[in-house]
Amino acid sequence: MTIEIKVPSPGESITEVLLASWLVENGSYVDQNQDVAEIDSDKATLSVSAPVAGTIHFNVIAGDTVEVGKVLATIDAGEGSKQNSPSTPVEVTSENKTPEEAKTEEITDQGSKKPALQTSHLHMSPLARKLMEAGNISDEALMNFFSHYRLGTKDIEFYQENITTTGISETKSAGIKVDSLSRGSDRKKMTPLRKKLSERLVSVKNETAMLTTFNEVNMTPIMEIRKKYKDIFKEKHNVNLGFMSFFTKAVTEALLLFPQVNSQIDGDEIVTYNYADISIAVSGPKGLVVPVVRNAEKLSLAEIEFTIKGLASKARDNKLSLDEMTGGTFTITNGGVFGSMLSTPIINPPQSAILGMHNIVERPIAVNGKVEIHPIMFVALSYDHRIIDGRESVGFLVKVKEMLENPSKMLFGSKDPIEKLLEL
Repeated sequence: MTIEIKVPSPGESITEVLLASWLVENGSYVDQNQDVAEIDSDKATLSVSAPVAGTIHFNVIAGDTVEVGKVLATIDAGEGSKQNSPSTPVEVTSENKTPEEAKTEEITDQGSKKPALQTSHLHMSPLARKLMEAGNISDEALMNFFSHYRLGTKDIEFYQENITTTGISETKSAGIKVDSLSRGSDRKKMTPLRKKLSERLVSVKNETAMLTTFNEVNMTPIMEIRKKYKDIFKEKHNVNLGFMSFFTKAVTEALLLFPQVNSQIDGDEIVTYNYADISIAVSGPKGLVVPVVRNAEKLSLAEIEFTIKGLASKARDNKLSLDEMTGGTFTITNGGVFGSMLSTPIINPPQSAILGMHNIVERPIAVNGKVEIHPIMFVALSYDHRIIDGRESVGFLVKVKEMLENPSKMLFGSKDPIEKLLEL
């Protein structure tokens, strides 16, 4: 019985997807519920699994754009087995070799004592590279063939005609590798996720009155808390105590005081939320994704850290669902992990504000009339000036700064605010 594998619908309004890759070989045996392919939409990367066990046959090649509902592959249910799958190598022992094979292996072993030809990354066109892959030809095999190829007069003439135009000469004595002088290029189709991301970023610049305000945060208090409590915190909660939980907590507290920052424009109306769903920007293999920490205002530092850890792990494995990436009310992005000192983050629509974190650098600052060296982080708040005025934006960022420099303010009136904040 033949079973069809069709393109699933990644979500509403999505009519086509990109077949990113096949996870199995054509004609191989697959198990029921085994992931066989990955598809990219303009929102997420999804896996396609086999509905039944059997031998799979592809109808679409990787890199093609296909419509939702189209047949990706068929499975001959029950046919084949793991033992005869092409992906399973057959072990060859000395007992099942023929005399001719044994003799050939002996000659090969003797020849292997000679210096092996070094594999080189050949400079060739993408089409030639695809032909090599289709013919299962390696760089080493190609180099070995041409090393035994007898050159003729036309080959020498071709060399003389092209050596001056390519700029490649006999620079072996100077230690210059020919590969380093390559001027090739690679062209590949933009993924739906990257295409949608580019469209959204351009629309934000064109359709919003985006403005950015800056401030600096003395990270000494938070770094001292982490140094003092990080071991007992990890032992009790089984998760590391990072900076992101402090920033998320400070943001949720500041949003309560400045609800306009936690608002969105919907047509000719302004929607203000009484909860804080914080989107955390994460760099994944397919591009930037923003999973959401739901009701972050009700979570403790440990719960925030645990949630972010799980979402980041899913992002790296392309396992995020659409529900986990939609519905955020405010975004935090951390360019500091890549070494960024200062930037102007772009708003994540339809949200109205985004907080940018940056790297921590020791800088001289004035403290009580004296110059001291402290770890300083620049922070940036980009906001939509159509609904957020300067008073709200600056006041919000100042409040975030105050709570980070005095973490006890995150919990007012507690007897032991630091330990209560860490749930110790």
